[in-house]
Amino acid sequence: MGDARAILDLPSQGSDSKLKKMIIEIMVKPDRQADLARRTDLSAASVSAAIKELTNKGLVETEKGSGSSGKSRGGKVQLRQLRGVVVGVDLGFNHISVVARPVTSSFDQVVQRRETPGMNRGLRLLLPDVLNLIQDAVEETGQKMTDVVTTGLAVPRMVDPLTGTFTPPVLAPWRAEDRPAQELSAKLGVPVAMDNDANLGALAEQTYGSDEAIEHVAYVKASTGVGVGIMIGSILLRGQRGMAGELGHLTIEPDGEMCLCGGRGCLDTIVGAESLVAKAKQAQRGSSRDIPSTLSALVHNAQNGDAVCGRILNDAGRVLGFALAQLCNLINPRHIILGGELAEAGHLVLDTCRQELTRYALTGTVHQDGDFELRTSALSPFAEAQGALILGLQSRSSK
Repeated sequence: MGDARAILDLPSQGSDSKLKKMIIEIMVKPDRQADLARRTDLSAASVSAAIKELTNKGLVETEKGSGSSGKSRGGKVQLRQLRGVVVGVDLGFNHISVVARPVTSSFDQVVQRRETPGMNRGLRLLLPDVLNLIQDAVEETGQKMTDVVTTGLAVPRMVDPLTGTFTPPVLAPWRAEDRPAQELSAKLGVPVAMDNDANLGALAEQTYGSDEAIEHVAYVKASTGVGVGIMIGSILLRGQRGMAGELGHLTIEPDGEMCLCGGRGCLDTIVGAESLVAKAKQAQRGSSRDIPSTLSALVHNAQNGDAVCGRILNDAGRVLGFALAQLCNLINPRHIILGGELAEAGHLVLDTCRQELTRYALTGTVHQDGDFELRTSALSPFAEAQGALILGLQSRSSK
């Protein structure tokens, strides 16, 4: 059995660079040659030549196509046996999520781990728990921690794509001196790539969330705050300093409540978890009822018929729909995918969100002969961790 680490350590320049890039993309997702060309931005001829060489080296094999001709070029290209495990980690405010899988396994064969609390405890206290979850997940794959070859990290904050560190202002619970990727890398002994959680949710949804190629995807992470990851073709739209998609800091009420970012009336102050829970506590003050203290509890109560919690989620959907209408008018996505804790509410949020989205967006952005879709994440609650796994692999293409 070959060693994936040796392949990933190949130089990213020179004659082996295209072969390395192709192997990494097959590790991300076994695919047909035409789809690999789209994902790598390589020509069909370059992909065909690379696959032929990798086949001759005994590293990949191609399934027979499903067409009547039975030609193998229509089938998926997949890796032969290689030792190595890839890991994705999502550090949420209230949770830690980890996924791990052998490099030759499909994305839907990952080992998943999730626990609470999250970054609200602080990085120093959280890091041992993260390492324990990773070890537990890796060992369930049948391999060892020494077999981990790449790791990606999703965080609910803005990340500068040039430096891989937080972009100011560094908002709580993070501190300016926090370096989660570097600290995790030192513990694991492998490079760790880091990006915003909504960005990585979008990357995962476009790669794994549908059997068809979706060019324009907006992934909305709605939990403690609201962020949007935007995929345009194979490009993740990060912006110059990694601040693209900060929908939660879109001003909705100019004279509204103060936001953590220093602004007023941001979307986060209206539909963020703390705001929604505060509304429930205010409405049910003096009551002996089970008053929710978390967004998940609020969603649970609403799904069990609590009128107050149901109305709060309906109203949150309306405000979110208004904000997403502005997003549609700006970038015209084909799919808007809702993830995070708010997505657990399902139709309680989606129905009113869709109403306001349709009301305020330009007609052509949401009525595209049935192509436009607003839905909850197919990968929830591990979309961000799956995207982190992809990031960890793809970051090795340039190293």
